[in-house]
Amino acid sequence: MKKLMVIILLIGAASYATAQNQSSSYPVYSGKDLGLTYSPTAATFKIWAPTATAAKLNLYKSDMGGNAIRSINLSKGENGVWYITVTENLKNSYYTFQVHIGNAWSEEVVDPYAKACGTNGLRAQVIDLKETNPIGWAGDKSPNFSSANKQTDAIIYELHVRDASIHTSSGIKNKGKYLGLAEVGTKNSAGLTTGLSHIKELGVTHVHLLPFYDYNSVDETKSEVQYNWGYDPVNYNIPEGSYSTNPADGKVRIKELKELIKTMHSNGLRIIMDVVYNHTALTKNANFNILVPDYYYRKRADGSFSDASSCGNETASDNAMFQKFMIESVVYWVNEYHIDGFRFDLMGIHDIETMNLISDTLRKIKPSIVLYGEGWTSSSSPLPDEKRALKRNAAQLNGIAVFSDDMRDGIKGSVFNINDRGFATGQIENSESVKFGIVAAGKHPQINYSKVNYSKEPYTASPAGLINYADCHDNNILWDKIELSFKDASVAERTKMHELAYAIVLTAQGASFLHAGTEFLRTKNGVENSFDKGDIVNSINWDLKTQNNASYTFIKSLIQIRRAHPAFRMQTAQQIAAHLNFEKNLPTGIIAYTINGAAVGDRWKEIWVAYNGKQTPQTISLPKGTWKVGLSSKGSSKSANNYTLAGSSAVILYGE
Repeated sequence: MKKLMVIILLIGAASYATAQNQSSSYPVYSGKDLGLTYSPTAATFKIWAPTATAAKLNLYKSDMGGNAIRSINLSKGENGVWYITVTENLKNSYYTFQVHIGNAWSEEVVDPYAKACGTNGLRAQVIDLKETNPIGWAGDKSPNFSSANKQTDAIIYELHVRDASIHTSSGIKNKGKYLGLAEVGTKNSAGLTTGLSHIKELGVTHVHLLPFYDYNSVDETKSEVQYNWGYDPVNYNIPEGSYSTNPADGKVRIKELKELIKTMHSNGLRIIMDVVYNHTALTKNANFNILVPDYYYRKRADGSFSDASSCGNETASDNAMFQKFMIESVVYWVNEYHIDGFRFDLMGIHDIETMNLISDTLRKIKPSIVLYGEGWTSSSSPLPDEKRALKRNAAQLNGIAVFSDDMRDGIKGSVFNINDRGFATGQIENSESVKFGIVAAGKHPQINYSKVNYSKEPYTASPAGLINYADCHDNNILWDKIELSFKDASVAERTKMHELAYAIVLTAQGASFLHAGTEFLRTKNGVENSFDKGDIVNSINWDLKTQNNASYTFIKSLIQIRRAHPAFRMQTAQQIAAHLNFEKNLPTGIIAYTINGAAVGDRWKEIWVAYNGKQTPQTISLPKGTWKVGLSSKGSSKSANNYTLAGSSAVILYGE
């Protein structure tokens, strides 16, 4: 059987190598003017379709319905480009393309490089981008999130645009819209802040918005009754229309998104864009595939579309023209929309070379850009593992972090086994996985890598290469996971476990990541992967902030401490190995460590952090010195040279 498997893999690799050789024979266009170049006197349209024998442009008055007012044949240029310049003002017109391949004309398609579209992205739109800039846009600047703009200083808040405002408790007028998230001073029924003002008050540095490019799953004519996370991209360079007040006019969605970004920036918050370049919503009928059949996607040995995304296809970032598209797309979002970072969905599908080119290119434009992604795939890919941006290859990525599933599941148990528990929920055997996350998955002399749940060796080159988290939009969010895996625990006990989980995340090295609402024990009522489950499951109930204000205050305090103390944000693996020391001979269920704050420029000269994973109190001896309490879970106490940690609790002590 093993021999047969090897043969199958070799055949698959050979088939992919053949496909790659074929792809490399396609001409590569080096110009940066694909798509539309607009002026009031002329509009130039360019598409890349090297296998086409003819191409044409269709112009429309409306975004949906009706016949084309005219169709114009494109001229064939160099390196697979087809183009036409129309010497008149086409502003506000809508357009599509068709290509003739084989013996037939294709369906109408929107150019992948389009920057504006009408309803449901069916037709691109000719606009003057300058008209989409809100008042003050030219002066919009990304706020500093630390004195040095280091990626480890990022505290990231993951949020869905619609979730933020749609609940009746939000106090927000423009519910479900970009403009709703841009409202300030909004409050819940008890007068506590909601929406953007709440996020600012919480103290995070970055807001990670789930996909807001134009996606497929929500009909923009019925957006009030439909819901989706948006991981099904159609038009990568255009904002999603269902979050705008008028999806028919492409200028509106652009201007309203820019208004949101400008408002976030003016309130000290940076914006991270969740991008899904690893697959497209459609496959055979995707705009890429209609223009250049099969080029943009990886194929299996039998000629079918490979599907490492488990969404029907996987894109081929290792093909020159898709690599080019990815780089130009992220650059466009940074330059036109002032985006401050990117989260790459299923980044393990992309090749390392492309990801590093993206990082190097973006850092020349915005050195403080924050970049991270999922260092895994959903299923197998024909591209060899050693070439892909997988977690195990994280040390080869230039300034791009990966999520730590080791820490995530070490804290709360496997996301794929609802009954499994983690260190914060009493499964203290997971302590080594938590310690591995604390040192940012790097090389540390006190980690027993054989006991780490998934990774048996360090994989980051520096703490900037890791995102530590307890939950995100995927799988059960933390409160629900705790409730489902520990049914016998009381609400009070679950609350303590939840707070312990976030104490671990926010004191660990690397960058920190929170799922929106988790700071006040958000629930989705046990629904897992709620990507299309609607507002009743996904909306953030802002009255929970009132109900669970003690948890909110605890997590807010942890964020304040993290931002104030560089000892929790060390810059190198060598610093962590030298200055973070785990204590030995501790009672079962206790993780405790000291940090030499003085050595890393912290005003707290010595720091002592401890977590109790058991539900019962435990007393341990303190290191020598005079200790003050920085933060402590309720029920814990200090006496003489000892400290008693309440069950499921955390403490931070310091010496000045």
